[in-house]
Amino acid sequence: MGTPTMEDVAKAAGVSRALVSLVMRGSDKVSDASRERVLTAAAELGYRPNLAARHLASKRSLTIGLVLNDLHNPFFPEVADGVHDAAIDAGYHVLINSGFLRGDLEREAVESFIDLGVDGVLLAGARISSADLEQLATRVPITVIGRHLRSTAVDSVNNDDRAGGRLATEHLIELGHRRIVHVDGGQGAGSSQRRSGYTAAMRDHGLEPEVISSQFTEEAGLRAGQRIASEGPAPEAVFAANDVAAVGVLGALADHGLRVPEDVSVVGYDNTSLAGIHHISLTSVDQDRRTMGSLAVEVLLERIGGSRRGAVHHVIAPSLVRRATSAER
Repeated sequence: MGTPTMEDVAKAAGVSRALVSLVMRGSDKVSDASRERVLTAAAELGYRPNLAARHLASKRSLTIGLVLNDLHNPFFPEVADGVHDAAIDAGYHVLINSGFLRGDLEREAVESFIDLGVDGVLLAGARISSADLEQLATRVPITVIGRHLRSTAVDSVNNDDRAGGRLATEHLIELGHRRIVHVDGGQGAGSSQRRSGYTAAMRDHGLEPEVISSQFTEEAGLRAGQRIASEGPAPEAVFAANDVAAVGVLGALADHGLRVPEDVSVVGYDNTSLAGIHHISLTSVDQDRRTMGSLAVEVLLERIGGSRRGAVHHVIAPSLVRRATSAER
């Protein structure tokens, strides 16, 4: 037997094709008894509504595209969890792609979603240029997660990264550390704000900032950690711009015989599931990833529904989760 059709469902349920169509569209003009009969027949036949046909009828696909910056960073799947739950609750499906740490591939992913007819696009940790974002937003509603924007056309949902950078640094200062090195995230989303918060906190306490330019990857964190451990006396503490880079730093310190936190305290950022692994137990700044994802869906659906035209930029306050990698000097 081939793929069941709406006509097959109508025949099995003993109703008209038009009534089956009403049921599949969620119409309230169908009696409960008829609805149950149609849905039972559809389930027994394994019938699924044709999404393309529904798109033509409603002028919406009930799908949104989600572009994740890096599939190797657990921050992004955790954002995706929040996006998925909120989208399902709203009756939407989510299509996922990645930019693989490249802005040009992010643009290609958005273009592909537009070609597929999605109703809107979310980008998490986007590296795509602001000009490209603005241009794409003329074709489809866009909301960016985890990147600070001043756009009047593109919405955003962010953690307060400057406050988070200050929070991590002041935690280390309160523990008695004075020489604190920051391993930053290079051009990654939120990196400059985290670096700014670190620098401000250090200067407020009369301390000299030391920044190592890096990236949001374990390999980059490993290289930065090797530099820290091999170039003269080790600092008292390291603040890495995300958890993945912090894990690289931890590995390099261990390779050079430095104990954490006895010799060097280490703090990460994002408070991903990686930070909570028992043998890592990384002190980290928490971003509420699920809330950011679900709020981004809410913001995007406002755009899709036409209830708002002006851009909104939501900022969520961070918090510090202290674990085993930071201790008093």
